[in-house]
Amino acid sequence: MSGHWQLRRLAVCASTERELEGWLRRQPPPAPGQPDANRWRRLVVARRQRFGRGQRGRVWQSPPGGLWLSAAFPWPSDPANCAPVPLALALALALELEGLGRPSRPLPVAIKWPNDLQVSGRKLAGLLPRLRLRQGRVRWAQLGLGLNGINRVPPGAVALAEALQPAAPTARRSFHPRATPRALELLARRAIDRAISLADQPESVRQAAEQRLWQPPDGLVRNGVSWRIAGLELDGGLRVLDRRGHPTVWRRDFD
Repeated sequence: MSGHWQLRRLAVCASTERELEGWLRRQPPPAPGQPDANRWRRLVVARRQRFGRGQRGRVWQSPPGGLWLSAAFPWPSDPANCAPVPLALALALALELEGLGRPSRPLPVAIKWPNDLQVSGRKLAGLLPRLRLRQGRVRWAQLGLGLNGINRVPPGAVALAEALQPAAPTARRSFHPRATPRALELLARRAIDRAISLADQPESVRQAAEQRLWQPPDGLVRNGVSWRIAGLELDGGLRVLDRRGHPTVWRRDFD
């Protein structure tokens, strides 16, 4: 069920995460069991961030033309019995982006574990999901999202405008009506609603996300060891195999 969105749009800010955190402190959302506890959503979106930060404090480049937002929304109170929020959000965003392609040729969005979306090996979006807990129970979920739209991108990244029209001349690939910040804001809101609706389907989320996992041609290298991706665990962990086929699971830490 779609919820009621409270929106704050800013021309520029230090960080949408900081803006959202301040909003939540000043005006806490309804607690589970209170009226509208399952319908509220809050969104802060900025045309540009000055000090955006991604996973592990990495710089989050956010020039005009992309979607830079932070959102807070309800999530099931028992995280052990629902889909992991990073996986549900990544899948929901991938599904919404796929739908922007032609029916016969969906946009080929891949999930690069743990928190990126890619097209043809180039980064399209970065996600920073987290849960806010109180006494072991979820109070709400949050998402920081950077999604390249019609903005200039650094090497190794791709703008959605280009991904939607790869055969067009370079001058024309810099714009697409479905890749503008306002269009992407609506897409992100749909994706969050979709993720919430998927929260009680952990196995379906795992299977669908696993089908969209990015598979590096030469495997993954960590600490000098080469690993091959084997799949996803129900809790969102990445199952990998070493050269001898011995399995292990990598897990993403988030608060």
